[in-house]
Amino acid sequence: MSEPLQISEEVADALATGRPVVALETSIVGQGLPPPHNLRAALESEAAIRHEGGVPATVAVLDGRLRVGLSDADLERIAAGAVKVSSRDLGAAIAKCEVGATTVAATMRAAAMAGIRFFATGGIGGVHRGHPEDQSADLGELGTTQVAVFCAGAKIILDLPVTLERLESLGVPVLGYMCDEFPAFYSAHSGCPVSARVDTPEETARIIEASWATGAHGLVVAIPPPAEMEDAEKLVELAVKELTGVSGPQVTPRLLARVAELSDGRSLDLNVDLVVNNARIATRVAGAYAGLA
Repeated sequence: MSEPLQISEEVADALATGRPVVALETSIVGQGLPPPHNLRAALESEAAIRHEGGVPATVAVLDGRLRVGLSDADLERIAAGAVKVSSRDLGAAIAKCEVGATTVAATMRAAAMAGIRFFATGGIGGVHRGHPEDQSADLGELGTTQVAVFCAGAKIILDLPVTLERLESLGVPVLGYMCDEFPAFYSAHSGCPVSARVDTPEETARIIEASWATGAHGLVVAIPPPAEMEDAEKLVELAVKELTGVSGPQVTPRLLARVAELSDGRSLDLNVDLVVNNARIATRVAGAYAGLA
């Protein structure tokens, strides 16, 4: 078969010249957020990366290729309807020429294949509440793929303490960006400590460099959301109780959609804001990392 990875000219040029490059996922466009919030999150994240002097490398499966670097038209295709593609699904999605929106795990895999070390998203997947057997492929990818993931913690619908225990077992450093607690997506506080605190892009870059030099694979850089939704935990508990007859990849989008309904859309606006903020900080750290060379 032909080479499955297709890197855009802009991203390839940035990698060749040492400019900061930050990967972005598309599951948020295809499944994570409803319109118009989905495209707003994608386009504003790309704009934030460019504003900080970086180049966005948004990832998806399109036309039988794993694409790294998309156009606005490509994003609109994904928003119009796409299958959810995790790392295990990449082969099938490529071979079937599906329109595929990549999850955190699949985007990490694509970023590593392209030589990109930094990736910004909303929240990573993890261990589901009450179902410890239901664990996101994001965790396994973090344990094996050398990419730094910038996020507002794990999605609040998950069991955060158990997710952090799993990350510890996998040897994944969890850095708190200007925080001592692992953020709870819509809240800065979870009561769970991070493995180390960082306070500047330069300090973050040095720890990432030293971690990779000593054998670490994925890293999590957890960034508190720019605002908080104080009733988030109560709404999540209600959404979890209501969920019946849903399993597998549909659990997370269904729960997030119900939280959006219960919060009268407040969670959607905050979700967009935190994704954009994570992209901004990831680019600053990527720039500082480039300066270490």
